[in-house]
Amino acid sequence: MKKSINLRSLAAQAVEQVVENGQSLSNVLPPMQSKVSDKDKALLQELCFGVLRTLSQLNWLVSKLMSRPMAGKQRTVHYLILVGLYQLLHTRIPPHAALAETVEGAVAIKRQQFKGLINGVLRQFQRQQETLLAEFSRHESRYLHPAWLLQRLRKAWPEQWENIVEANNQRPPMWLRVNRQHHSRDEWLTLLDESGITGFTHPRYPDAVRLETPMPVSALPGFEKGWVTVQDASAQGCVDLLDPQNGEAILDLCAAPGGKTTHILEAAPQAKVLAVDVDATRIKRVHENLARLNMQAEVKTGDGRYPQQWCGEQQFDRILLDAPCSATGVIRRHPDIKWLRRDADIQELAQLQSDILDAIWPHLKQGGTLLYATCSIMPEENSQQIAAFLSRTPDAELNQTGTPANPGIQNLPAADEGDGFFYAKLIKK
Repeated sequence: MKKSINLRSLAAQAVEQVVENGQSLSNVLPPMQSKVSDKDKALLQELCFGVLRTLSQLNWLVSKLMSRPMAGKQRTVHYLILVGLYQLLHTRIPPHAALAETVEGAVAIKRQQFKGLINGVLRQFQRQQETLLAEFSRHESRYLHPAWLLQRLRKAWPEQWENIVEANNQRPPMWLRVNRQHHSRDEWLTLLDESGITGFTHPRYPDAVRLETPMPVSALPGFEKGWVTVQDASAQGCVDLLDPQNGEAILDLCAAPGGKTTHILEAAPQAKVLAVDVDATRIKRVHENLARLNMQAEVKTGDGRYPQQWCGEQQFDRILLDAPCSATGVIRRHPDIKWLRRDADIQELAQLQSDILDAIWPHLKQGGTLLYATCSIMPEENSQQIAAFLSRTPDAELNQTGTPANPGIQNLPAADEGDGFFYAKLIKK
């Protein structure tokens, strides 16, 4: 049994590491969760994700409730107050419990002298809640996005930007990929229904199932046997467009954590797949995913800009380039992206994508297919990127995905849909 640990203090420290130190929540949270009991893991995750999802609202409220912000070594207290406000505003935790646990969090972070302050700020919010929220509803911070990102969304998507922002601020749906080597999607849906779980199909992606209510994978029929994998619907669209065939040499570049690698092998189990990623730590996840599904692929650590270092002169029938990107299409899954990304990142990432495209193109066989994909909704990384590549690459031809004037297919995030995602299918003439 794990001993009782104050969850609110852990959440405050995790959010502080993200916002103040630029750490990814996916790196910060697992060590924190290892300190708590299984039943508390989900609540800790909810508190961290929720605070980051609504960070601009919570910070705005603190600016109204306190004459000056906590600074320096006391900064963790600021984030503890945010955790308290989030519970009062956005959870069903009884207010007295939220208050008591948050105030006790000051002891856990060795700041017990601030218990009275934390209690006072949270009770003051309860008294002024209606007035404060009415004022907040007229403030720019109500969109819960940093100003630079709002500006880019308005420019790129003048008609859709508000819908995008609304989708980003929601909890994501849980999409699954049915392993066609075991069952058809409809066969597995029957098993799901027999388990008392409701699922919905997707009109475009033949392996995709959305759960009516997200749940632990242990409740899913055959998860431990590899019958089904958690993967967003839009991400599944990559392999449908790539159309891998048995016997082909296929490169999955920027492959970690391996969801698309395993999808390729479900579609073409006799394909010769090489999965490459620059991040040696994340490469471990590729091995884990292959092992869970009992699949074989060659896995290497390597930089997409320098393919000769890891594949020599080898050429491939098909290449899936899931390029490093701003991840602005998956904010609802990773709300820390809003606060980790900077405006200048977009241009830097676009240059990196361009470098990888140019470097890997010579490794595609004549007549072969390269599928370029990102989980971004920024034109600089997507349609503009591919238009520029086509203009400088005479033997590249767009196929099935848009027109040369407006290349690619762009999915935007929506409530019961997949994430924001871009695809462009290129054939080497």
